[in-house]
Amino acid sequence: MNYSYKTDAIGSYNTDILVVGLWADDEPKVKITALPEALNKDLSAELKRRGFSGREADTAMLPLLGRGKIKHIFFAGLGEKKKFHDTSLRSFAARVVKQANGIKAKDVVLDTGIVSIMKKTPEAAQYLAEGFELASYHFTGFRKHTRKDEEKKKTLTEVIISIKTAKQQKELQQGVEVGKIYARGTALARDLVNTPAMDMHPGEMAGVAQALAVRGSGITCKVRGQEEMQGLGMHASIAVAAGSRHEAKFIHLTYKPKPGKGTVKKIVLVGKAVTFDAGGLNLKPENGITDMKIDMAGGASVLGVFKSLAELRPNVEVHGLLIAVENMPGGHAYRPGDVVSAMDGTTIEVENTDAEGRITLADALAYASQKIKPDYMIDLATLTGAVIIALGNEITGMLGTSPEIKKALNKASKQAGENIWELPMYSHYRDLLKSKIADVKNVGGRPAGIITAAQFLEKFIHDTPWAHLDIAGPAYAEKEFKPEIQVGGTGWGVRMLLNYLRNLK
Repeated sequence: MNYSYKTDAIGSYNTDILVVGLWADDEPKVKITALPEALNKDLSAELKRRGFSGREADTAMLPLLGRGKIKHIFFAGLGEKKKFHDTSLRSFAARVVKQANGIKAKDVVLDTGIVSIMKKTPEAAQYLAEGFELASYHFTGFRKHTRKDEEKKKTLTEVIISIKTAKQQKELQQGVEVGKIYARGTALARDLVNTPAMDMHPGEMAGVAQALAVRGSGITCKVRGQEEMQGLGMHASIAVAAGSRHEAKFIHLTYKPKPGKGTVKKIVLVGKAVTFDAGGLNLKPENGITDMKIDMAGGASVLGVFKSLAELRPNVEVHGLLIAVENMPGGHAYRPGDVVSAMDGTTIEVENTDAEGRITLADALAYASQKIKPDYMIDLATLTGAVIIALGNEITGMLGTSPEIKKALNKASKQAGENIWELPMYSHYRDLLKSKIADVKNVGGRPAGIITAAQFLEKFIHDTPWAHLDIAGPAYAEKEFKPEIQVGGTGWGVRMLLNYLRNLK
């Protein structure tokens, strides 16, 4: 998407669409100075006839049928003034893209009124750009004649922002560039989740990570194979991978800011990276196995974060840990009743081979806490179906030991428009994980499944301040629940984590 900025009168633009925002507080009355008064009255009357009220989801695309250089005016509701927040501009822009593509528009002009409602111009422009970019996303890798067909679909290529001053333009450009960077990281995560597992096995995922470590990016990448993982004591993850012909890969990405900026925080991001989860010998049912390429969504989001870090260059040290495995049945697969040993020596009784993600996360969390010794640690995982039962498909469950991290993530999630809800680490439930033959069981039963899964992970953090994000619901969209989200991988968490890292002092 190309963005340009113009101070010319709106009526002078020869454009496919002029975008106008209207509040719900007012009766829809059109006052576009570039248009004749009679036309403004006609447009107002048509909006009234259609019952346009200015609510946040209201839209109306009105053709001008040759009455000026502008071909269409798109009216979009902004909601109530007192409830409006700059983050609303993300979905606003996404609605513009959907409507523009519906009439094969090549360009849109944003009325100056859109800019005037922005409370913090750079941040607001960032949200606006995110909306335009995310709504324009298409996954096209596996369709015949894809490039030609999809280019026809993605007809909107130019966004013209009408401004009054050079200062406005500078602030808008600053925000738009950040928004585009956020969107590129999100798009990478979406692509990885949408890619079939036969093309995104552990070795392929490691290759994506290595490609991010280019000279000048501040990023390095080390990939350890099964032999090195064995040497580290990661027997638990190796056991999970044993049923697959693809061996486990331990991926360690490191981003370091430019030197000379003083003491910086050290953060570890751990992403669950089960590239396909058949359930192992506890094989998933037919209706639960088809989409299990998505079980690496946490790892995909961590990779998306690192793609954006190379451009944003925040003043924080970030480590990304992914243990990429396939969980398959087979003659070498680990069994229910087996006892496996994690990197820190903790023994795990495997009651269910389909609770494999937490076993790989155990090794990664233990490595982070003992080898990296970070200030803070966050993991993202499509960990439980229980979180979907509790919170639905649009909300992530958050648990952890650090009030500081959880408070910061709440703020970052609101900025990103990615919903999270905190759940309790209720102490009595820890007893559900007690094993008769090992240090811990990998499942605590169906009740409180979200909480006991987090409490299992807690055993491997070794007092490191930590938060766990169960993203099983919003990591993959069966339908569009926001204008900026298409069916498929959502890239959930990339933008929230980027906010979190950039907000750190």
